[in-house]
Amino acid sequence: MKKQESLFREEGYQLMGAAFEVYNENGSGLLEEIYQESLEIELALRGIPFRSKQELAVFYKGRELQKRYIPDLHVFGGIMVELKAVTELVPEHEAQVLNYLRIARQPVGYLINFAHRNTLQWKRFVLSEIISADQRRLAVAF
Repeated sequence: MKKQESLFREEGYQLMGAAFEVYNENGSGLLEEIYQESLEIELALRGIPFRSKQELAVFYKGRELQKRYIPDLHVFGGIMVELKAVTELVPEHEAQVLNYLRIARQPVGYLINFAHRNTLQWKRFVLSEIISADQRRLAVAF
């Protein structure tokens, strides 16, 4: 397994265990905010460190913009989490997570959907940034 793919692997298992518990307890069809609050309770019960709805500052040429990104959760100090309660994830949801990772300079993100056809749908993202004087590349591993 590549080093990037093993980043926060165990912590990801713990996060997803909590998410599956919320799904098993609440089922599907509720509002995203209900799943958010339920997952926060479950994370706290399991002793998993997290921050909720923390604003991420965005900069342009060294100047801070007024617009902020606000991911649903920041877990274990290195995992950004975006929650959804939609029938199907779309590419824009994935782009949202990748933007959070890039802006926050965090390596791992999870996109968790509680309303997908009677099952918990989720995707794990690992972002590596290689920045040199004349080039910038983003590589994503699922």
